[in-house]
Amino acid sequence: MNSVFRAKRTRAKIHGTAERPRLSAHISNKHITAQIINDDNGTTLAYATTVGSKITGSKAELATKIGEEIAKKAKKANIKTVVFDRGAKLYAGRMSALAEAARKEGLEF
Repeated sequence: MNSVFRAKRTRAKIHGTAERPRLSAHISNKHITAQIINDDNGTTLAYATTVGSKITGSKAELATKIGEEIAKKAKKANIKTVVFDRGAKLYAGRMSALAEAARKEGLEF
């Protein structure tokens, strides 16, 4: 129940616009998903996930690969800066690996 409140508290302060969309990251026990969202229009601008992909490695390596992939897709969509939305997860472990990989590829938070 606390994670629901943490997610609501986190998202209450975050809003993605056309100039600075929201990078939403979701990490489950098996898969990692990241998407860049324009909240004004309610549209997804870029999307990367491990679901159905043949990416292998440890969970931290998967998070790093998804972070790199979402940053490359953001560059193709001409997106340079984003607002990071970690949802109910703490900024540690796989979540920080995803964010750092996206930063190394050129995304600004």
